[in-house]
Amino acid sequence: MNQKPGLKKNRKLKKKKVQLPFRLNILFVVVFLLFSLLIVQLGVVQILNGEEAQREINQTENTPSEKPVPRGKMYDRNHNMILDNQAVKSITYTPPKNGDSAHFRLELAGKLASYMTIIKDEEELNDTIRERDKKEYWYLKNQEAVAKRLTEDQKNSDASDQYQAQLDSITEEDLNKVEWNNSLLNTLAIKKELDAAYELSPHVIVNENLTDEEYAQVAEHLYNLPGIDAVINWKRDQKYDDTLSSFLGNLTSADEGIPKEESDFYLANGYTWNDRVGTSGLEQQYEHVLRGRKEKTLYTTDTSGNVTNAEVVVEGQRGKDLVLTFNMDLQEEMDKIVEDELRNAINHPVNNNGYLEDAMAVLMNPQTGEILSLSAIRYDRDNKEYVNNAYRTIYDAHAPGSSIKGATVLAGYEEGVIDIGTVLDESPIKIKGSGEKSSYDYLGPSLNDLQAIELSSNAYMMRIAIRISGATYRENERLYNFNFDAFDTMRNYYSQFGLGVKTGIDLPYEAKGVIGTNPGAGNFLDLSFGQYDTYTALQLAQYVSTIANDGYRVKPHLMKEIREPNIENEELGKILRLKETEVLNRIDMDETYVKRVQEGFRKVFTSGTASRAWRNYPYDVAGKTGTAQNPQYKDGEKVAETHNLTLVGYSPVENPEVAFAVVVPKNGTGSGQYSVHHEIGKRAIEAYYELKDNSENKDGEDE
Repeated sequence: MNQKPGLKKNRKLKKKKVQLPFRLNILFVVVFLLFSLLIVQLGVVQILNGEEAQREINQTENTPSEKPVPRGKMYDRNHNMILDNQAVKSITYTPPKNGDSAHFRLELAGKLASYMTIIKDEEELNDTIRERDKKEYWYLKNQEAVAKRLTEDQKNSDASDQYQAQLDSITEEDLNKVEWNNSLLNTLAIKKELDAAYELSPHVIVNENLTDEEYAQVAEHLYNLPGIDAVINWKRDQKYDDTLSSFLGNLTSADEGIPKEESDFYLANGYTWNDRVGTSGLEQQYEHVLRGRKEKTLYTTDTSGNVTNAEVVVEGQRGKDLVLTFNMDLQEEMDKIVEDELRNAINHPVNNNGYLEDAMAVLMNPQTGEILSLSAIRYDRDNKEYVNNAYRTIYDAHAPGSSIKGATVLAGYEEGVIDIGTVLDESPIKIKGSGEKSSYDYLGPSLNDLQAIELSSNAYMMRIAIRISGATYRENERLYNFNFDAFDTMRNYYSQFGLGVKTGIDLPYEAKGVIGTNPGAGNFLDLSFGQYDTYTALQLAQYVSTIANDGYRVKPHLMKEIREPNIENEELGKILRLKETEVLNRIDMDETYVKRVQEGFRKVFTSGTASRAWRNYPYDVAGKTGTAQNPQYKDGEKVAETHNLTLVGYSPVENPEVAFAVVVPKNGTGSGQYSVHHEIGKRAIEAYYELKDNSENKDGEDE
């Protein structure tokens, strides 16, 4: 029997009603269990781990900060200390993460001012605090009143413009209401230092003229001076006063920090804004060696930027030490010699023409390139005193005269325009449109190459130059078929000796001389005997070293060794790097030609232009003299004729171990003058051998 459709439908609805509460009950049970688990978990976190959880919430960032360490020291080749670090008591400020407010810094500055005075000279203090500093102080004390002075347009401008407008609204009358006594000015001076600090980077507020009492007062009250620390900082201590100071170099101050124009470079290499860096000399050249490894501290900050924890994660280590090539005993003696002989020349009626003021000397090892001494003394006529200007040996360029004739003869050999034994006419040369050019004296009707060096013939050098240029010479006519490329040819040979190019010395900057820019035939002849282009004393020393070293040009250098810093005692640490001899080039010439020029240089001192000054000299020396005209002009008119005196050489002749270059510019002219360049050269070689003998005798005694 079939059921009615309506009855069947009612049964299905009834069944569904029975199933629905059962499913809801299961869902409610699951939700209940989940909420129960959540409540239990929250209870565990709150009761058992509440403190730790809150700390985790508050800790928003770990930020590293680095503290500077003492720089590496410098020693001479005998391990005498040249440059040390001297401990200095300092007060520093480390701002919190995201900085702090100006009101906070002013309050902090006021607290510090009660314990210390950072500028003790009243005049200097008044000069330091500018009108803007006073306006900023007045603004902080009267901020609401100043804000009311803004116009509607100014209120709608950006924050920096609003601030400037408020400062501009502060009048002189406003400032006169404040008693600007020394105590308040000192507070503002301290605030200026606080303002200069970068977040989580220690900034030196004061490290000079801080008394022991002031240091102790600050150290005692650090609990009430957030961000302030009393630490031991360092400053450079030169052990030889101004001797070599221009080559040791300078550092930025704590206020200057890294150079702003090079900030990207320094920041990318791990520096912070207030790090002190080398700006000249060896301090700059070896910054990466001397800087050391900074102490790294990891600061943990909360959501407000407050430091909650600080942990040293990298121990600091002072910079590595440099052992230099200088012998400081020799350097000091050379400074004395150069000053003595310049003084003798200044006091001589012929030498002193009113323009003589400088004398320079360089000593180096021609085999290794090690610089043994760099000396330059200037006579300050205004103050009538002699000043150490050692940097002039590398930066000042002068016409050398005949000293460079060895390079000219070698160029002639290599170009094939002369050969060993070639004899050339010694008569003067007269080109149309220029004055007669000749040797300094009559040297005979003709000379060979060896005699030309020995007796210093200008005519021989000029005839080499004419042949190199491919020109035809007829007296009082222009040089026919003169090839102006000859300038490049000659200078290319000179450059192989280091003349007219940088020597490569390990300093941030060196001059490479002045290259003449008027390519006339007459100037080319002048170039051949050292009367056109100009060179430094260091270039001349490298040039003569190349001849002494059989044609090998080595790079001069001041760094001998890099040493690991020794923190246990004052002794030098282990060698990390030893400077090897670096050959820049071998001159492109037959060795027989170099030997020929060496023989000519030997004859210069035994029978040539230097023989009279060096007669009966106890040491074996070879080299070349030079004299170059150096007219003085005023308002475009020549007012005086002066001479540059030069002398280059090496000793001993076989296996030379010391080369030298002496330059005395703007010396007087005429007979009877004092041979200042020869006297410097003779005393320099004597000093070198005497110190060498003393050193060897001392080593023998030690054994």
